[in-house]
Amino acid sequence: MDIKNLHKIYFLGIGGIGMSALARYFNSRNIDVHGYDKTPSPLTQKLSEEGMTIHYKDNPNKIPDNIDMVIYTPAIPNSLLEFQAIKNRKTPLFKRAEILGMISKEHFTIAIAGTHGKTSVTSLVAHLLNHAGKNVSAFIGGIAKNFNSNCIISKNTEIVVVEADEYDRSFLKISPDIAVITSMDADHLDIYDNKNALEDTFNEFLDNIRPNGTAIVLDQLPAVTKSNINFLEYGYNTKTAFSVTTKGYHNGIHILDYLLQEELLKEVSFPLPGRYNALNSLVASAIAKLLHIPNEKIISGLKTFKGVERRFDYRYKHATITYIDDYAHHPNEIKSCIEAVKNLYPNKTITGIFQPHLFTRTRDFADEFATSLSMLDEVILLPIYPAREEAIPGITSKFLLDKISIKKKSLLEKDEIIKKVSTLKTDILLTLGAGDIDRLIKPIEQLLKTKYND
Repeated sequence: MDIKNLHKIYFLGIGGIGMSALARYFNSRNIDVHGYDKTPSPLTQKLSEEGMTIHYKDNPNKIPDNIDMVIYTPAIPNSLLEFQAIKNRKTPLFKRAEILGMISKEHFTIAIAGTHGKTSVTSLVAHLLNHAGKNVSAFIGGIAKNFNSNCIISKNTEIVVVEADEYDRSFLKISPDIAVITSMDADHLDIYDNKNALEDTFNEFLDNIRPNGTAIVLDQLPAVTKSNINFLEYGYNTKTAFSVTTKGYHNGIHILDYLLQEELLKEVSFPLPGRYNALNSLVASAIAKLLHIPNEKIISGLKTFKGVERRFDYRYKHATITYIDDYAHHPNEIKSCIEAVKNLYPNKTITGIFQPHLFTRTRDFADEFATSLSMLDEVILLPIYPAREEAIPGITSKFLLDKISIKKKSLLEKDEIIKKVSTLKTDILLTLGAGDIDRLIKPIEQLLKTKYND
């Protein structure tokens, strides 16, 4: 299908972070965008304000006539009445990843893959290229603060940057010119039989790189097969094509040295803490270097990066307490986040509120979650957020709580959190998780502002 000649599109699951980016893309091209989502959210409200028509009841009668295309997310259940009605209509039906693949074929494409880090890297690459004056369009799995959006549109697009999602093997639909792999930790074992199957699929992703394209891969990933394309590695204090060294922190700002193919950028300021953020900034800088962005533009772009909502996201700072929100939903992500907090705030007490995401992930990594969460001084668990899944007998937040080794641990419902936070005695408060824990962010912020008279 030629996506240049569309007039009306319908989205099933329009409120998802990836789906809404596509919806914004088509809306910017003056295409009539309609959609369904299960629940309203701040994001769907913004889409409506931007001119899109959205409803929240599963009702086939709400589907408009004369649709050119339907785009759906794998999170949509087959039992959805609208999904069944659309199948019966035989309207052209595509997954989100298939549409990203179509868009990528029209432009020079940079695809960022990895079980962790891809949203931060995608947003940072988009920022660096935009900062350097490139005509870039980007599809991001989070709200990039420099753009206040998950979709960046350039009318005369030269380069497309896409977040390449491994869930459901979606990223295999994309044929990039530059492909990045930031990590390949075991995850999505409801989709992949085992870690080897996940790794094999990442290698398939690299096989899709266009002729004369480039792969940039973290040096700690031995399972990656080095194909015949231009293959470059990046890492921390290593003899790779691109490396980074932490020089320390100054007023909370990360100070880093970057070695970009034998060119040294000394004592560069980068706002985000932690080893993982240093690596994210390195690979984004490597891409900018390959695209001949001048060093001074890379340095000033790194310095002015504002981050992504829900990625080590400072929500409230006070002499008494600091509140940080993070999307971390895998044991390694939680570990990295807590380590970054401990590096920034040594000897401070840290309380984490964590909402486990998916019954299968909780089951598959319960011991690893327990180890990471036990790095906190206090942990508060919310019930498991099921997303697309049915409950698994015996797999509950209580099951996880019992494995956590620290003494200060509790299990609360979402509606009990604000009362709990009002009585907390802690230096650092973290909210962690990929479910609907984000609905607690503003109420917690407001509580802290009221409590400390801000």
